[in-house]
Amino acid sequence: MHIKISDFSKWKKWLNRNELANLQYPGIYALVISSKNLSNKPFLLIKKIAYFGMTNSAQGLRGRLKQFDNTIVGKSGHGGAERFLFRYKNYKTLTKNLYVSVNSVKCDTKSNKPKDLYKMGRVANFEYVCFAEYARKFGNLPEFNDKARSPKK
Repeated sequence: MHIKISDFSKWKKWLNRNELANLQYPGIYALVISSKNLSNKPFLLIKKIAYFGMTNSAQGLRGRLKQFDNTIVGKSGHGGAERFLFRYKNYKTLTKNLYVSVNSVKCDTKSNKPKDLYKMGRVANFEYVCFAEYARKFGNLPEFNDKARSPKK
């Protein structure tokens, strides 16, 4: 099983993120801040990507995206989202232009079977593949993955 950048979903407006398929599984997600409407446009590795994240939790992508949302609302629980808060203090202003795309991996996160463990390892590895591909193409990490460029609130 290979995870590919081409397997990311189409972009969805942040407030419509729960319409994305397979959010119950672990995976990678990408976030873009754009005043241009990206809804239902195919995922591309574009400079506007502000953040890549991943999860292998039992709550899957849905749970991780909820943690992100809770944090940008003003609660805590997601370190990457705290970096967004440093620049975007207003939830409505941020989410008006926030888009998400996911690349989910069907597996059982509670399993100790080798096939599931391999898949979860590939998810973790693929986050770094996304970082590397982005850095190769644009010369740096996405803004909110770069701890030197984007402090926490």
